[in-house]
Amino acid sequence: MNVAILGLWHLGSVTAACIARHHRVVGVDFNVDTIAHLATGRAPLHEPGLDELLAAGLARGALRFSADPAAVADADVLWICHDTPVDSDDRSNTGWVIEQIERALPHLRAGMPVLLSSQMPVGTCARLAAAHPRLSFACSPENLRLGKAIEAFERPARIVVGAPDAARATLGKLLAPIGAPIVWMRPASAEMVKHALNGFLALSIAFVNEVATLAENVGADAKEVADGLKSEPRIGPRAYLNPGGPFAGGTLARDVVTLSELGTAQQLPLALIPAIKESNDRHRGWAARRLAATLAGTPRPTVAVLGLAYTPGTSTLRRSAAVELCRALAAAGATVRAFDPLIRETDAEHRDLALAASPADALRGAHAVAICTEWPALRELDWPVLLAAMARPVVVDANRHVEKLVAGQPGLVYLTVGRP
Repeated sequence: MNVAILGLWHLGSVTAACIARHHRVVGVDFNVDTIAHLATGRAPLHEPGLDELLAAGLARGALRFSADPAAVADADVLWICHDTPVDSDDRSNTGWVIEQIERALPHLRAGMPVLLSSQMPVGTCARLAAAHPRLSFACSPENLRLGKAIEAFERPARIVVGAPDAARATLGKLLAPIGAPIVWMRPASAEMVKHALNGFLALSIAFVNEVATLAENVGADAKEVADGLKSEPRIGPRAYLNPGGPFAGGTLARDVVTLSELGTAQQLPLALIPAIKESNDRHRGWAARRLAATLAGTPRPTVAVLGLAYTPGTSTLRRSAAVELCRALAAAGATVRAFDPLIRETDAEHRDLALAASPADALRGAHAVAICTEWPALRELDWPVLLAAMARPVVVDANRHVEKLVAGQPGLVYLTVGRP
């Protein structure tokens, strides 16, 4: 079948490349620079294996790209995959996504299914259906993870699809090659699933990090507490209960904000959901607070920051907790040297970040090092040599990424979430 993918940043480029294994795909984005980049087989941001998958689809003739909204005219399905912009308060710019969608809809045949996977508020399908009654609107919430997106797309545990009856046969044909069971429901329910799922994951992270804050002050180890919780069958070993850094990037936070705003719009008093973001925002300052306390009395301390990307396996700095830490430390008077395996230069928005050429350059003479992005390469470093070159061997490692590698080093001060 012919599939049109609208929106080609992370979600859209992954979706286009993966689904082109099974169908003929045209990827559409109104940013001509994005199209020019993708036409050469290069993704708009780093995602392991994505460039190769794009190049293979282009070489087979199963994948092409266009900035022309009329390119969707021959499609059997229009799949909306814009990454919804989010502001510094975790509010989604849904109006921009609707503008992009509206440019393509006039070119569709009557009755064509329009499948939304962009993160949009519940009720979006209903509003679009009311404005465009000749089309059929459905929702399948995206479930990708930066750095592991291809695996998440091609091997999901299940696919949630909210669709009117008239669209289900076509959407079933679209998704059948993925091989995962489809959980069918009404569109509004599928939209709500995304809000509720991200809200629940955010709640789990905020909860265990508050437990960790208590553990730091009462002599308990939050990692051991989390292991005890996950051994309980009613919770389970894969629960999001790992004490560490805050959730960042906006993905989880935007759905917490959306749910909170839904409560306000419906005049329904909510207590638990709005508190999730409040708790997480407070935890965002954990590393800066621990460093300030540990380095008190050190004039103009130098802090090395290892890892700047939002998450391992990607190059995006959007909403990165590491970037926030760098700026907080600099504002407090520290000299900051950062290193990330994928980021060799910064864009205009991040010109204030001082990049080191190597981990050794970042740590040499530093009074502390903060492990911010859990790159596997950081576990391959010669930590005894790196720590010996520091002015003080202070390691801040919220997620215990290099704990076993630095343990036992002379004079080490090791700071992690949830341990005194």
